[in-house]
Amino acid sequence: MLSPTQAEPFTEDERTKLAPYFTNSDNHVFALTNLPETVRGALFARYSRSAKSLRRLFLDEFASEMPPGHASPGETGIARAERLYARVFNEYGDDSVAQLGSAHIACEYVSNILTKVLERGRLMAYLEQSTRYVPYTDKLHGRWRYHVPDEVIGALRERYVSAMDQSFTLYSKWIPAMQEHFAHRYPKGGADSDAVHRAAIRAKALDTLRGMLPAATQSNVGLHGTGQAFEALLLRMRAHPLTEARTCAAAMLKELRTIIPAFLTRVDVPERGGQWSDYLAASRTATSALADSVLTGMDPESRDEVVLSDHDPEGEVKIVASALYAVSDMPDDQLQAVAHAMSADERARVLRAYVGARANRRHKPGRAFERTSYRFDILTDYGAFRDLQRHRLLTLEWQALTTRHGFTEPEAINEAGAGDDWNRVMDASASLHQTLASAGLGAAAQYAVAMAYRVRFYMDMNAREAMHLIELRTAPQGHPAYRRVCQQMHRLIAEKAGHRAVADAMTFADHSFVELERLGSERNLERKRDAAAE
Repeated sequence: MLSPTQAEPFTEDERTKLAPYFTNSDNHVFALTNLPETVRGALFARYSRSAKSLRRLFLDEFASEMPPGHASPGETGIARAERLYARVFNEYGDDSVAQLGSAHIACEYVSNILTKVLERGRLMAYLEQSTRYVPYTDKLHGRWRYHVPDEVIGALRERYVSAMDQSFTLYSKWIPAMQEHFAHRYPKGGADSDAVHRAAIRAKALDTLRGMLPAATQSNVGLHGTGQAFEALLLRMRAHPLTEARTCAAAMLKELRTIIPAFLTRVDVPERGGQWSDYLAASRTATSALADSVLTGMDPESRDEVVLSDHDPEGEVKIVASALYAVSDMPDDQLQAVAHAMSADERARVLRAYVGARANRRHKPGRAFERTSYRFDILTDYGAFRDLQRHRLLTLEWQALTTRHGFTEPEAINEAGAGDDWNRVMDASASLHQTLASAGLGAAAQYAVAMAYRVRFYMDMNAREAMHLIELRTAPQGHPAYRRVCQQMHRLIAEKAGHRAVADAMTFADHSFVELERLGSERNLERKRDAAAE
């Protein structure tokens, strides 16, 4: 009989067979190595429907199909794994099997419109090239790095290219001048190295000028996700109105099928993924048409940059009840009555105990803070939206990018003498967008919009998500545009919602005014580099 700490016994021959593919054959906890995603996933799929251990399943069903001397399965082993997936999907309908394999994929030279489509899914990981650290001054094959949509043809295409070229030319022209402006305005401190000061000044200049870049600006995105997440992404992209998105989906599917083919069998099957994508496209078209009818003649009313459009007045009471739930044996409704009967000071005392002494923003309170939520309607520049859109676990939806809502303009633009060129870019962007929209190219017209133009979107989040977002995005090194948005969110939670104890729990929300945002971070980076070199 095995003791609680003793693993399943294997013979010496079995241990030899297991060695290339498992980190150990002695312990209850181990990792899989040197196996394709398909085989790993197949093993776990069998795992859920077998009394055998994973290593025993491997020995009984896959080890014999491994070529001698190679730490990878032969064609027979992979084919077996793919047949298993097909059986699980078809016979059991077990979509969770598609969570058992993953892939890394890079999408390069995609527009900033497409990056938001790629990064929409909640359960994936993304890294995107930053307009904050990468100046878009290098040309590729003699052309500035922007996307030219297939939808724009003929004379419109010539006008589009001309406007894009002007935007990039003026953006590039002002980078050295803007750096000089900020270097003069913020001279190097005696304790800072030239490298630290130069990096902070460069980031400030790029932050200031990024609004001149169009949404067509190309970027590079790295994605990592499960087969299920990629399937959902591809189904959405195949239904997207933009050719760029559909073309990218086809290229991604081709590459993913070289890595995790069994996880993506349904995507382009007409009666499966095809019907799903058709459903998404039809639903979008029908809703858009109905909106045009219902909202005819209406114009959006003037609003603040950030509006708390919905919240639960009893939210703080409910958080207190939830905080007491896990440390008591009382039912939820009774705890809500107790919390409701408390004074504001008593509830604040419970929340202070629940939150505890947070040493840094990564110390988060528990799930009680998920009991209430806040819905913010936001109208801010597209550059800030790109940063805030990365918070995908909350609920976020955005409207089409347009020039209708006007643009933001950093004070330094006029201070440095760039005002005329800035306005030239904004006027050309608005004119081109209007021309493309009037030609029936509504979706493709978004490419023409400069990032300084405002876009409307909402963010609906529970209090725990709000703490993460607000504390992270108000940090001193953050971009001033999204810092301003999240500072307003924090004030609205305290003042309009009246949830002062919740707002007080966000200890690391930073409302300070910072002029050279990246300076502190660059100092920290240099200290780390110096320490690592010692």
